Amino acid sequence: MSERAGRQADFIYLASQSPRRRQLLEQLGVRHELLLPDDGEDAEAIEAVLPGEAPAAYVRRVTDLKLDHAVARLRRRGLPPAPILCSDTTVAKGRAIYGKPADAPDAARMLRALAGTTHRVVTAVAVQHGRRRLQALSDSRVSFAPMTRQQIAGYVASGEPMGKAGAYAVQGRAAAFITRIAGSYTGIMGLPLHETATLLAAVGMQPG
Repeated sequence: MSERAGRQADFIYLASQSPRRRQLLEQLGVRHELLLPDDGEDAEAIEAVLPGEAPAAYVRRVTDLKLDHAVARLRRRGLPPAPILCSDTTVAKGRAIYGKPADAPDAARMLRALAGTTHRVVTAVAVQHGRRRLQALSDSRVSFAPMTRQQIAGYVASGEPMGKAGAYAVQGRAAAFITRIAGSYTGIMGLPLHETATLLAAVGMQPG
């Protein structure tokens, strides 16, 4: 462990429980280890929206908070130094923020609001290495076809909306209802790969 700490790290820490972010880092060819919250950490409280908060400001703030907690976690555990990556995604219509649904009725509510309209998917990604912290923002547009109550109920019953911002997964069954995407597909999934690769390169990490 001491040998690893004494040279340039050839991996990063991913402070996220999202399997999609792990898959995307693997797609990019980035070696990573998980740096997940301790049992006593209230990860959900970090994601609470402040009154009147704009979507972009929200994801930037939450990503910074996640990174603060991850840096403290690394130090507390005495782990070898390496870049730490955090990200946060939200869905928005105007200034209304649609985070992860609390339950099935909440997921249905969100989908009714998004059906037949175009909304934004805003993802912030941040990397810290030593005392250096860098952040980037991905802002995309997604258009949904109109959805019947039966279609919404069927999609909610699949379980896919749970744990997803805006109550849907672009890479899953929801693709059947998406008519147009403008922006970063991987950003909509939860980790914009162009922005991520750029940040990692800036701290000396090259994919592959």
